[in-house]
Amino acid sequence: MLLLAVLAPIHVVTKLLLRRSPWPRRFLASAAWIMGARTSVVGAPPRPGSLIVANHTSWLDIVVLGGVTGCAFVSKDQLGHSLIHWLADQGHTIYVNRAARRQVGEQAAAIASALERGEVVAFFPEGTVGPGDRLLPFRPPLFAAANGGKAFDVRPVAIDYGRAAANISWFGEDGMRNILRVLGRRGTLPVTVRFLEPLPDGDRKQLAAQASEQIAAALGFKSALHSPIDEVQ
Repeated sequence: MLLLAVLAPIHVVTKLLLRRSPWPRRFLASAAWIMGARTSVVGAPPRPGSLIVANHTSWLDIVVLGGVTGCAFVSKDQLGHSLIHWLADQGHTIYVNRAARRQVGEQAAAIASALERGEVVAFFPEGTVGPGDRLLPFRPPLFAAANGGKAFDVRPVAIDYGRAAANISWFGEDGMRNILRVLGRRGTLPVTVRFLEPLPDGDRKQLAAQASEQIAAALGFKSALHSPIDEVQ
């Protein structure tokens, strides 16, 4: 909170003067360090206009990945506390209503529009946090953002907490309890962000399957099977 109090005014002034600000990324990178994360990066960083798809284990994923890439996240439209919503806004978050399946085309178009502006956009295709020892099925719909006729890179990213993954996972646990437990851990938390090779062209179902296979292999998991429900979306 002290970090936020110091950097928020600098960010606001920088944004007013320059219309863009590097401070949200710097804030996330510093916050990750304060929380104990010691991040290393493997692989070439994404080019501007890349769509990042990553595994989702913890709320820490957002802090770590945002600090490394400065990406705009795709998020559910209800984030709770207004301060959290304001912080998300500073990172150009793209909000989606997961229950509005008829709006998937509009949501994919909003992501494609951000990619066209040169932003790096990230989303978690599992749609929720996983247990840390396996992947949940990847949902294909938002991969449609990569099929808009433009040459967007789709970059799978494996966020690897090693042996600590299952311990810090938010899977099936109350949010506040998980936050307090993770922040209360002693020592540091090594985390490796692995940028994998861009996916070859394909439709949204093929991209989802390929991303799941690559990330599972990078984390040493068996590849997750896709839900029959997702296959017909």
